[in-house]
Amino acid sequence: MKYLLAAASFALLATPAALATEIDVGYSTDFQEKLQDDYGAREGTYLADSIKEDLKREFKAASLNVDRVSVTIEKATPNKPTFKQLGDKPGLDYGASRSIGGMKLSATAFDASGTEMGSMTYDWFETDIRYSGIATWQDAKRSADRFARKFAKQLAGAPADEVES
Repeated sequence: MKYLLAAASFALLATPAALATEIDVGYSTDFQEKLQDDYGAREGTYLADSIKEDLKREFKAASLNVDRVSVTIEKATPNKPTFKQLGDKPGLDYGASRSIGGMKLSATAFDASGTEMGSMTYDWFETDIRYSGIATWQDAKRSADRFARKFAKQLAGAPADEVES
């Protein structure tokens, strides 16, 4: 029993610093209005949670010691109608509706002393309807994943050409 407690204590102490990163996700004024008027507030929470997961995963993989990240969703476009859109327009068909989606993000990372470590603005929107996502926010999630990978590479000091790939 003593060994089990010691192992559990060690596991807690050995948790990577990236897991403790505070990630704040906010919305641009235009996107906040779009959430309220068109998409629904719950969609913003869904996107914010997805961005947080992606950043934590990539920071951990890169062994980055980032204390705080401030992210702003500048714009996001769904591939399928959101729950609010379906409620607002009863004739809208979720199964038959499909569009090009994506997301534009900006972020700034800070170390424990509050010094800026780096910032990035990134956007990716699908350009071909044939490759657009089949879930409501699939292309936006793809954009968030790409953003997190590039931002982690940039913060880790990767050469500019490597970050662009």
